[in-house]
Parts: sequence; structure tokens; C-alpha cells
Amino acid sequence: MTTIDAPPRSDAAHPAQASADAARGSREHAAPARRSLTIGRITVDTPVVLAPMAGITNMAFRLLCREFGARHSADDGGLFVSEMVTTRALVEDHRESWRLVTMGERESPRSIQLYGVDPATVRRSVEMLLERDRADHIDLNFGCPVPKVTRRGGGGILPWKTELFTQIVRAAVEAAGDVPVTVKTRMGIDDEHLTYRDAGLIAQEVGAAAIALHGRTVDQQYSGQADWEAIADLKRLVTDIPVLGNGDIWSAEDALRMVEETGCDGVVVGRGCQGRPWLFADLAAGFAGLPDRVRPSLGDVAAILRRHAELLVAFYEDEGRGVRDLRKHVAWYFKGYPVGGEMRHRLATMESLADLDAKLSELDLTSPYPGAAVEGPRGRSGSPRRPACPEGWMDTRDITPDIASRLHEAELAVSGG
Repeated sequence: MTTIDAPPRSDAAHPAQASADAARGSREHAAPARRSLTIGRITVDTPVVLAPMAGITNMAFRLLCREFGARHSADDGGLFVSEMVTTRALVEDHRESWRLVTMGERESPRSIQLYGVDPATVRRSVEMLLERDRADHIDLNFGCPVPKVTRRGGGGILPWKTELFTQIVRAAVEAAGDVPVTVKTRMGIDDEHLTYRDAGLIAQEVGAAAIALHGRTVDQQYSGQADWEAIADLKRLVTDIPVLGNGDIWSAEDALRMVEETGCDGVVVGRGCQGRPWLFADLAAGFAGLPDRVRPSLGDVAAILRRHAELLVAFYEDEGRGVRDLRKHVAWYFKGYPVGGEMRHRLATMESLADLDAKLSELDLTSPYPGAAVEGPRGRSGSPRRPACPEGWMDTRDITPDIASRLHEAELAVSGG
């Protein structure tokens, strides 16, 4: 088994670390053995995966999360997956899609998530990624609940068509060779059309290296509470490959509890890290048996936000575009902190790094970590809604000629991200 090591890191203190570790416990007691995660030929020191999130998990955010994860890990503290990229866009050489799969020098292993509904296109996209030496790990998206994806048969509703699901996963696995391919899915379309058990067995049978389950159905979107019992059920059923759990992980304690309650081999973290990249330091510490937790003051958060801005500017090679992309993160970063609505609005309209600096300087940077106000759910949740599916999609698990013709056009309706 080959272990892909992260590139060397500097031990110098990071600007965002100034006082973010205020709450530290004693390390004099013997810590339990660290729990690692092995997926195919890759082993990471911490059993944590950053969930792909469109418009969020670009190179800049991934690097920021890695910097925090490295605090309590021999590597960067997990796997950090790219935004979802459509296979057709890669095959057609769309420039922006190839930008989305661009990795920084620090990024190893390089994890890329693909979305596709055509086995041949998925196969060719994987071949191209490897020909251009762009990936060490490939994840397949079968969990997206967004209507523009599902209404044409993709994302979280695709596993209902078991033969198509099988063909896509097999095509990716065969094209990838010794590069591990993983699958991320949901419980099913709704409570009457559950697919996760079939998906897990198929993924295992055709050679996937792991499967991740979000404990919600497509119709739930991100509402309600994730069903961790479904994750436990899948872990009992799928025994030859790792099973990862996803849903409602807002803290290191949540992650540890999910592993304990479900027996899963690792966790996938999405909305819980929005505006909180330091969560990966907490996760790495938690899985190392350490009590250390990051509790940033407002000044620390401002420094982290500024670091995020710098990374975005470097990623886009455009200061204006970088700071505009940061705007969406402002509310998440300052959730629970004494930053008034007017200032939040002003920060969410920043135009340059100098503009950002001027506005941050007006904050009371001495304000301490506010505690419970910062914790818990964040990001979108929404309400349950009927999934947007092609007409007749749930009538049969087979692919009818009409459905086949719609699938041919499915990827054309989804942007590269």
C-alpha cells in the first residue's frame, strides 16, 4: 500500500494563529491512538473529508482548511475535495472547469469530485485527469439535490437507476486504475425510494474505494436532522470498503459521536466549516485524542478572513474577483460575533483588499470568543420539497428510451462547477 505524503510545511506561526488557541487542555495524560483513514492507496492521518461545496471549496478555501488541519496532524488533517466539476465540461476542455481542478503546491493528496450521467464521458474525463496528472483521488457525486441537476436525472436521484449507476462507477474505477475512486450519495430520493443500500453494495462490488452517505434524502434538501442510523445501517451492510458519514457535524464532538454511534470509518464535513475553517484543527485534535479546540476572538476571525481574501486573490489572479467571491463568506465568519448588521452589509460589499482592511479596522478586535452563539448549525437549510425528476423517473428502475434521450442532454444543463 502506498501512502501519499503531504508536502513539507513550515512550522512558523501562521498570522491567523495569534490567539486562536486560548482554550487548551493538559496533554500530560496518555492520548488514545490516533484514528487514520485509508482509501485505496491513500492514507491520511485524520479520518475527515472536506465535502465539495459549489462556490465554496475552491483552492483558496481548501488551503485555509489544510493550514488549520495541519496543527494537530502529521499531514493536513484529512482529504480536501474540489468543487463538483462536470465530466462533459472537462472532456470539452472548458477553461473554467480546468481551473476548478487546479491544485496548489501544498495540496496532496489531490481530490477531485466529478458529476456525470454518461459512463463514456465519465470514463474519458477520468482518463484526461490522469493523463494531465491532476488527481490522486476521484470522488463521484450522486448526492446533489439541486433541481437543475436532478430534473435531468443527475445527482441524488441517479442511483435509483441501478444499472446506470453501476456503469458510471465501473467506468470511473476502470479508467482510474490504482487511483482510488469514491462515491458520495444520499439515502435516496424520498422515504419511498431509498437507494443507499443498493448503492453501497454496487460501489463495493465494482471496486470503489469508499462510499460516503449523507443521512438525508433528496427531498429533505438540507432541512431537518440527518439520519445517522442510515449511516450505521450502511456500515453494517458494506464491510469491504470504508463507509463515511455526512450530515450535522458542527463540531469535533459531533464527529467523534458520529463515529462512535454509527461505526463509520470517517466523516465528511460540509456546512459546519463554512466561515469556520479552524474546525479542521478541532477535528484533527479530536481524532488524536487531544482536548485542544480553537476559540477565536473577533481579532482572530478578522485575521483569518483577511488570509482567506489573500488566497482568493491569488487563486483568481484578480483582486476584484477575489474579494467579491469572499463576500458570501462574511455572514458565516461573523456569526455570533458583535458585528452589527450595518457593518456586515458594508463588509459584504467590499471592493478591494484595502477596502477590506479599512472596514476590519473599525471592529472591536479585542472581543472574545462568544461561545454558544457561534456554535451549531450554519449555512443553508431550507425546507423539504418534492424532488425535481424527469417525468416517469420513479416508475421503474430501468432506463427507458425517453429517459435515455434526456440523460444525453443532462450534463449540458449544468455549469462546470
